[in-house]
Amino acid sequence: MKSYQLIHQLISLVERIEQENPEKEVSLSDFSGFLLNVVVDHNDTVTGSDVRFGKNETQAQELAYKLDNSIGRLFVYMSRYAKAYIKKALDGTAIHSAEEFTALSILLTHNHLSKSKLISYNLQEKTSGTEVLRRLIAAKLVLQGDDLTDKRSKIVMITPLGKEVLYNVFVDMNKVGKIITGQLTVAEKLTLHQLLQKLEIFHLDHFKRKTITTKADLRNFAD
Repeated sequence: MKSYQLIHQLISLVERIEQENPEKEVSLSDFSGFLLNVVVDHNDTVTGSDVRFGKNETQAQELAYKLDNSIGRLFVYMSRYAKAYIKKALDGTAIHSAEEFTALSILLTHNHLSKSKLISYNLQEKTSGTEVLRRLIAAKLVLQGDDLTDKRSKIVMITPLGKEVLYNVFVDMNKVGKIITGQLTVAEKLTLHQLLQKLEIFHLDHFKRKTITTKADLRNFAD
């Protein structure tokens, strides 16, 4: 029986998890988590499979296939695919970028926001965020007004035209979401969502606190 060795390993692992949890009836879910977090060899290198890489500079490729580096590279690829799909979905509309779309989507759920808060919510730097708002205001999708609680600040709100345009765009943006998740099963999507949400919480905290603003910060934090 070709699978005998695997079955033997599984039985040994079940015995091990039962020994570690003597007063609990172990479920399949418990065992799955045990395999992922305790038993699986946490190698920091993944198997090379990037079709873009050639055969030269093996040392550089070894670095690229370090687990964290490989995940980072895949994030870059995914963001570029998503950006291309979003560009198609926005074609022919008054919204011209993903940043404009997300800014409008955020405003849709608020009566109004200060410009600085909206830019922060949209995960942008002040210069690029201000330019996005300038374009939206010029297109009459967003209205700007005085902040009655802070004379130094301006507030922005979505206009009726902005709502109309945004809801029309939602139709194709929903299709973008389905394309981005590819052929993942519902269970895989839920797992991916959970992991991405965990990462988003981590990075949003650092973005708000501005803990990584220089190369030195980057190096110190990674170390």
